[in-house]
Amino acid sequence: MTSAETIAEAMALPGLPPAGQPEFAQSLSDGPAGTALLHIERARTGQGTWLRAHSWLTAATLTPASASDDSGLFLGAPAIAFALGCATAPDSARYWQALTAVDEHVTALTHRRVDSATQRLQSGQRPAFHEYDVFRGLTGIGVYLLRHRPDSAALERVLTHLVALTRPVHDDRLGSVPGWWVGHDPHLTHTPDFPGGHANLGAAHGITGPLLLMARTARRGITVDGQAEAIHTVLAWLDRWRQDGPAGPWWPEYLTLGDLRSGRTTRPGPSRPSWCYGTPGIARAGQAAAIALRDTVRQQLHEDALARCLSDPRQVDRLTDTSLCHGWAGAYQTLWRAAQETTSPALHTVLPSVADALIRHAATTPLLGPGLLLGDAGTALALTTAASGAAPASGWDACLLID
Repeated sequence: MTSAETIAEAMALPGLPPAGQPEFAQSLSDGPAGTALLHIERARTGQGTWLRAHSWLTAATLTPASASDDSGLFLGAPAIAFALGCATAPDSARYWQALTAVDEHVTALTHRRVDSATQRLQSGQRPAFHEYDVFRGLTGIGVYLLRHRPDSAALERVLTHLVALTRPVHDDRLGSVPGWWVGHDPHLTHTPDFPGGHANLGAAHGITGPLLLMARTARRGITVDGQAEAIHTVLAWLDRWRQDGPAGPWWPEYLTLGDLRSGRTTRPGPSRPSWCYGTPGIARAGQAAAIALRDTVRQQLHEDALARCLSDPRQVDRLTDTSLCHGWAGAYQTLWRAAQETTSPALHTVLPSVADALIRHAATTPLLGPGLLLGDAGTALALTTAASGAAPASGWDACLLID
C-alpha cells in the first residue's frame, strides 16, 4: 500500500536540478520548493525530520530567489516565501530571518505587478492569466500576503485591482465583456476557436481564484472599497452560467465570445471534477463567498453541487490520476476543506468514498516522483489529511486557496 510515509521515503533527498533550468528549483509546482511542503508538514506533525525538510528547502534556494516580473506564488520569490512561511512557527526562530529577507522582494514585486496591471487596465487591453491568477498572478501573491502581511498596503492594492477586474469593460472589438476576460485561449495561445479570447471560470486560472481570495480576506475583516459588491458580482455570474443536469449543478470551464453573445454554453456537460477547472474548485469558491456574505441559500447550492459531482460515477471516472491539480488528491483536499464548514451532512456523507478512491488509486498508480501539483508530494499531502482527519499543520493547502 502506497502511504504518505512510503512516498516521503521515496523522496528523502532532492536530486540534481535539470541542466539549464535554474528556475526549476524555485517552482512550487514541480520543483524542490513544492516537494519541501511535504517534508515540512511531516516535520511539523512529528512524522518526519526538520533535517529532511531543510535539505529540500536548501535545494530550492541554491540560487537567489527570483523577483522578476513573471514570478508568482508558484515560481520565484513568492514560492520560496510561501514554503518558508509554512516552515515557520510563532514559538520558534526557525527560518524567520530567511523569510524576512525574501519578503522584502515579494513586497516590491507586488507593487510593480499592480502598477503594471493598472496601466494595462487603463490602456483598455485585455489581461492574461498571469496578471491575476493563482499560479503566477496577483491572486496567488495575495495568498502569501494574507498569511504574512495581512495589514500591508501591498495586499490592499492586490484586492483593489481584483475588485476592478469584476467590473464589465467595453472593448472596441468585443463589445461589453467581463473585466477578467483574457485575450488568449485556455492554453495561452491564439486559436480560431477562441476569437478575442475567453472568460475562464476555473479556480486555477479563472475568476473563482480571485473570488476565493476576496472571500477569505473578507471573512478576516480585510476589505477594500467595492469588495462586497465584487463578491456579489462574481456569485451572480456563477448563478447565470450554472447548468443544472441530472447529476447536479455544474459550470463550464470557460466561455467563448459566442457563448457570451448567445447566452448559452456550448459545453455538453461537466468536465472532470478537479480542483483546477472543475466543479470542486468552483463550488468551494462559491461556498466560501456565500459564507462571507452569510448567504445560506447560495452556500447550500454550492455544497450540493460539490457533493453530487463527487458521488456521480460518470464524473469521478474522469479522474485518472492522483494529482492535486486535476486528480483525486485535489478533489479530496477540496472536499475535506469544504466539509469543515458545511451546514448539511451531504459533504460528510461523500467524504469517505472519495478518501477510499484516493487511497485506492495511490496504491495502484506507479510513483511519478517529486512535485506538488502533478507529482507524488501533493498526493502524499492529501493522503496525510485523509489519515489524520486534521487540517494541515503547515497550512500548505492555502496555495490552492481552499483552506
